[in-house]
Amino acid sequence: MTSFSLIDFPIIGDERGSLIALETQSIIPFDVKRIYYIFDTKPGVSRGFHAHRNLKQVMVCVSGKCRILLDDGKSKVNLWLDSPSKALLIEGLIWREMHDFSPDCVLVVMASEHYDESDYIRNYSDFEGIVHG
Repeated sequence: MTSFSLIDFPIIGDERGSLIALETQSIIPFDVKRIYYIFDTKPGVSRGFHAHRNLKQVMVCVSGKCRILLDDGKSKVNLWLDSPSKALLIEGLIWREMHDFSPDCVLVVMASEHYDESDYIRNYSDFEGIVHG
């Protein structure tokens, strides 16, 4: 599975605390056109359950943690986003699901494009047909 990678954000800090600066084309490897965040997710609720045809995303839990399932149609990987300095870059055709949100989880997502429903693949069977097609 090569369409995702983890990014370690550089932390700038001193005795006052820590700061992370996110800049496009250096830390974020694309121009960000949309930012949204998921928070106040109820216990037992999972999110995602889709893939994108072209969209690139960087996800980071700025508070709390959640488990991300990534599936390229051949293999599945589970990983935890649990630090504001660790992010997930997703490129290419990857099915994604978000599970096990902690009560304090705030998941920030930076996207390479504006919202476009036609870029979504929301049915897993359709996803399988595209990646195995």
